[in-house]
Amino acid sequence: MKTSFIFLADGFEEVEALTSVDVMRRAGMPVVTVSINAGREVTGAHGVTVVADSVYGDNDYSDAEWVVLPGGIPGAPNLASCEPLCQLLNDRDEQGGKIGAICASPAVVLGNLGLLAGRNAVCYPGMEETVEGVNWGKTQVAVDGNIVTGNGPAAAAPFALTMVSLSMGEDKAREVASGMLLEC
Repeated sequence: MKTSFIFLADGFEEVEALTSVDVMRRAGMPVVTVSINAGREVTGAHGVTVVADSVYGDNDYSDAEWVVLPGGIPGAPNLASCEPLCQLLNDRDEQGGKIGAICASPAVVLGNLGLLAGRNAVCYPGMEETVEGVNWGKTQVAVDGNIVTGNGPAAAAPFALTMVSLSMGEDKAREVASGMLLEC
């Protein structure tokens, strides 16, 4: 299976990032965490510092399974200010590559890049007001074509399970959810 990449910027939402890593790895998906900082240490919005598996320039993203953006403030704006990441997102969308974004990142990153124009998506409540032309929903998770969006920390597990389901099938997602005592 192809590798998925979860991008971390200072101020990332810890629950969203680490739940995605955990759930996807439980499913057997190869996942690499990527710091957009100069070094591998990244501090989340709530003071949790993690050591990412790599920094942005360490990886070849051309054959990625998923490119995933956790939210958080200032994590999402920090991701949005990373020009190489924004170019990667634009290129992936043009090629139909799978993109996941949760919390503030659907609006702050994908929305501001125009990647959600005319699509169904969700984001952290109130953030949708910052981007026009998106069909903003009220569910925890939305799927539109190659893009999966989640609305916030409480949606972290359903968001990650949706990516598992789309890559490995609903049975695998139910198996992982069951092992975590979650309903899928």
